[in-house]
Amino acid sequence: MSYTLTTAASLQGTITVPGDKSISHRAVMFGSLAEGDTHITGFLMGEDCLSTISCFRKMGIDIDVSDEEVIVHGAGLHGLKAPSELLYTGNSGTTTRLLCGILAGQPFPSTLNGDASIQKRPMGRIIKPLHLMGADIEGKDGNLCPLTIKPAQLQGIRYEMPVASAQLKSSILLAGLFADGKTTVIEPAASRDHTERMLRGLGAKVESNGTEITLTPPETLHAVDVDVPGDISSAAYFLVAGLILPDSDIIIRNVGINPTRTGILDALESMGANIERLNERGTVEPVCDLRVRCSKLHGTVIGGDIIPRLIDELPVLAVAAAFAEGETVIRDAQELKVKESNRIAAMTAELSRTGADVVETEDGMIIHGGKKLHGAAFTSYADHRVAMSMAVCALACEGDSSIDDPACVAISYPTFFETLNSLKNN
Repeated sequence: MSYTLTTAASLQGTITVPGDKSISHRAVMFGSLAEGDTHITGFLMGEDCLSTISCFRKMGIDIDVSDEEVIVHGAGLHGLKAPSELLYTGNSGTTTRLLCGILAGQPFPSTLNGDASIQKRPMGRIIKPLHLMGADIEGKDGNLCPLTIKPAQLQGIRYEMPVASAQLKSSILLAGLFADGKTTVIEPAASRDHTERMLRGLGAKVESNGTEITLTPPETLHAVDVDVPGDISSAAYFLVAGLILPDSDIIIRNVGINPTRTGILDALESMGANIERLNERGTVEPVCDLRVRCSKLHGTVIGGDIIPRLIDELPVLAVAAAFAEGETVIRDAQELKVKESNRIAAMTAELSRTGADVVETEDGMIIHGGKKLHGAAFTSYADHRVAMSMAVCALACEGDSSIDDPACVAISYPTFFETLNSLKNN
């Protein structure tokens, strides 16, 4: 069933967005490995994060879920139990890849698999360094799910990562929790650092020197409560919507602004966006309220070290570029090809349906913005970020639009369309 969207005159109001997906995943994972109870507020009740809960329950972890909080009753670093069935990770690349690191050091065998999308996503970049650590892990055709992991004694390594990827970095560091000796990863550019921050908070020794991160295996991790901030990736849709619709003025409360995640703010501000950071606060994870008002945007170049800091926001950033005057070049974003869909091809195709001037390149796209765009019947590719990006685009297009498979937004933002409509109704 498709979802119909009509042109919006403007968006006005104050909203909150769901909890940060990356932090929600890690809070459950690290809480399971810690001694004591972890109380998590602001947890993202999206399908991906629920897949993480499901996997750890299958390994003997008691996890209480209510509307107010998630409580993880930790079993300690060596307290996981052998699952009696397949660990199903759904559509979640984070669950799949980070679990590989944890499972590589366990004294029991396990098998991981996900949905059709996960079964197409390459796992070789995770398998290679884990093999170097001594892990016994095998994938279909050597590179794909399902993944079979057998007990092995791990050794710490020093590993230069071929790409800046928080999932890859985290998988290696999590394996390092169970390895003999220190584990060091060197990133080509900084990626999101929630893993390092949370491990430090739990008492692990994690040293950072530029893009070199070293973990010393701890004897134990101590549970701490986690207040998950709003996900800047989810806020990004409303930032762009507020910028491109006339007379819009939106406040998004309690958004995480970890510096490794704020590339979207930097990119939009380089295009002329009027975005204010209000009430900045927080220690382990910095937080603020974001106010966005309609702005006259212009083209820019987005590439290099900023890409890992906004990789999930690039689809909606392409929408902003379609409404900006002049040329925007997105480059160095090959990683978009191996997400839930090939997001370079998907966004090029869907924006082109509106009459936008978009050219796909090997590592991104070139967008000549500023044209009047019209509504269209959009395909989501069962990709939550493509669906939400095109919903934002539809608001500023002339005429009605529709999006197939709107339910896919539940992966990260189950109430997305309700929030969007609440701003239109004010």
